[in-house]
Amino acid sequence: MKRVLAIILGGGAGTRLYPLTKMRAKPAVPLAGKYRLIDIPISNCINSEINKIYVLTQFNSASLNRHLTMSYNLSAGFGQGFVEVLAAQQTPDSPSWFEGTADAVRKYQWLFQEWDVDHYLILSGDQLYRMDYSKFVQHHIDCGADLTVGALPVDGAQAEGFGLMRTSSDGRILEFSEKPKGAALEAMRVNTESLGLSAEEAVKRPFLASMGIYVFNRNTLFNLLASHPESTDFGKEIIPTSLRDGDHLQTYLFDDYWEDIGTIGAFYEANLALTEQPNPAFSFYDEKFPIYTRPRYLPPSKLQDAQVTQSIIGEGSLLKACSIHHCVLGVRSRVEDEVVLQDTLVMGADFFESSEERLVLHERGGTPIGVGRGTTVKGAILDKNVRIGRDVTIVNKDRLEEADRPELNFYIRNGIVVVVKNGTIADGTVI
Repeated sequence: MKRVLAIILGGGAGTRLYPLTKMRAKPAVPLAGKYRLIDIPISNCINSEINKIYVLTQFNSASLNRHLTMSYNLSAGFGQGFVEVLAAQQTPDSPSWFEGTADAVRKYQWLFQEWDVDHYLILSGDQLYRMDYSKFVQHHIDCGADLTVGALPVDGAQAEGFGLMRTSSDGRILEFSEKPKGAALEAMRVNTESLGLSAEEAVKRPFLASMGIYVFNRNTLFNLLASHPESTDFGKEIIPTSLRDGDHLQTYLFDDYWEDIGTIGAFYEANLALTEQPNPAFSFYDEKFPIYTRPRYLPPSKLQDAQVTQSIIGEGSLLKACSIHHCVLGVRSRVEDEVVLQDTLVMGADFFESSEERLVLHERGGTPIGVGRGTTVKGAILDKNVRIGRDVTIVNKDRLEEADRPELNFYIRNGIVVVVKNGTIADGTVI
């Protein structure tokens, strides 16, 4: 794995995750109470003994850069390990911003080429899964492939939303089709039993979806980028082009939990699924394959007279006489008396407010950080540092699927109310 360089693609403007991406890059969006999305691929790399990692981004990269700087120091043992952000930049030779996944890699290929490595691992920064990339790379080497694509077996309903691969019985890619429909979809069926699924599962999931993660041989990657300068995206252009060029493309079957957290709805569901018992689909409780993040050295959480069921509570939180069910609360969350939280994500806060500061705020007609006394919140996402007043009701009472209320500090996406980062909701407000 010392001969592998990992490149994590930070994605575009993150419009489908807006307003969570209003002030941060998509990979910097908080996850599971204390992590960020970027921690997933980086932790997978570290656990796979891949320690040369670049993260490419071009939107709101300040918080992402700060998080990575404070979380990962892979060169502490005087090795070559690092995690480094590469933000989009304009130069005389390259006056435009990143125009796609392949274009982002092309614009920094001068840097990637300086490393004496044999393989490049291309990853996405907004997916939730646990994978040993060393097995992925070794499979690529063993098959003698030029390019290997991570493949997820899916059913017909899921298949329409992915780039699909039709393969031979040994997993060699014969055809690639981007989000096919109807007869074109049926033509992409594969005998997934020959790739390792049970006979029963092969019937249920006869399609191979691209996970958007790849292993490239060094020469293959740079030859494709140089010979097809018009191609800006790996999935839509580079892979089909590579097939037409006669390269050896292989799949690597991944039959485990994987979730693309690309929309507010998917993000919300993936977070709440972590609270399921007894065995959630994805768990952070795995000592052999841990997920790393920034060490904050916070005090333990305090529950004074709270009723909490099926929830995750981040450290440094203070919960008074409240009722919390099926929620994820981030670090430094503050919930006052007589509050009801249900099916809700609370991102927490970046700082503590003392009792004296909160008292002064009240006296001046302000709103302290956290969720105020007598408030009810159901089916919502409260971003970091929000100030929810007293006797507020956030339940999407009009059952709206989509709404923009920036002047009131909230949006509705997929039926979920999202209160923006640093936003304030005044006492008595009903949403």
